[in-house]
Order: sequence, then structure tokens, then C-alpha cells
Amino acid sequence: MTRTANSDKIKILTLTGLFSALIFVFTAYIHVPTGAGYTHAGDGLIYLAASILPTPYAIASGVIGGALADGLTGFPVWIPATIVIKAVTALFFTNKKEKILNLHNILGIIPSLIVCVVGYSLYEGIVMADSLNKGAIIAAFSQTPCYLIQVGASTVLYIVTAAAFDKSGLKKHI
Repeated sequence: MTRTANSDKIKILTLTGLFSALIFVFTAYIHVPTGAGYTHAGDGLIYLAASILPTPYAIASGVIGGALADGLTGFPVWIPATIVIKAVTALFFTNKKEKILNLHNILGIIPSLIVCVVGYSLYEGIVMADSLNKGAIIAAFSQTPCYLIQVGASTVLYIVTAAAFDKSGLKKHI
């Protein structure tokens, strides 16, 4: 590997670690408790990571930050769902555009919302109820307003931060 390639790899790994830490903090410490867990804006940093980092690194930062938050805030039962949902969430965004805030990434919020609501609700309704029970699934989907608030807060965080980063020309240096 050349010196430039090593430098680029170190930069990407450092950013991956930074995003993992930020996702953890915005999920674990900046949240509002709800019925089955908590509502947070950490997903906005997953959107941002996925708009800046190469896909495997964005997935890693979302999974690491989210799973650590679940495990260290007393909700380890959610880790399996978080690993799958945060990994899939990162796939809806691209780092291949010149700007972070672009139509593709803004539209990526919609399937992220669907994956969040459906993924966590099915996990709660099936896995945590320990059976395929219609009542448990319906009850789990009653958490949808909390997930909508979570995605809304994450969207605001993402748009404001992405716009500021785009204005500063940050992406050109990554």
C-alpha cells in the first residue's frame, strides 16, 4: 500500500470510530424513554455516516454505535434487532454524490422510517413475545408514534448537519 492509500484508510477508520462514538452518545445519552425502550436522534448520525463513509464502514459505525447504546443502557435484548435494522438503514444512503444533502439521501429517510417501524415492531411483537401472536404484534405497532418522533428528530439532525457540512465543503476533504 502506498503512503496515500494508508493515509486514506486511516482517515476512513478514524471517521468510522468517530461516527460510532457519536451514534452511541446521541442514542444512549440524548434520548427520551418510551414504553419499550427510548426515542433518540442517533439515526441522524447513521444517515450522515452513510452519506460520507463507504458503505461497509457506515454499516459498521451504525451497528457498533447502536448496539453499544442498547447494551450499555440496559436494553441488551434489542441488540439483535438493532444490528440488522441499523445495517439496513445505512444501505438507503449514498456517499457517491458530491453533496451529502442530495435527493437520493433525502429520499433514503423514507425507507429508513419503514425499516425502523416495521423492524422494531415485529421484533418486539414476535421475538420478545416469544411467539407469533396477533395481539402482541398489534401492541408492538402501538409504539409507531415514538418511532416517527425518532425518525423526525434524526431527520432534523441529519439535514441541519449535512447542510452545514456541505456549505463548509467538508466532503471534498474526506
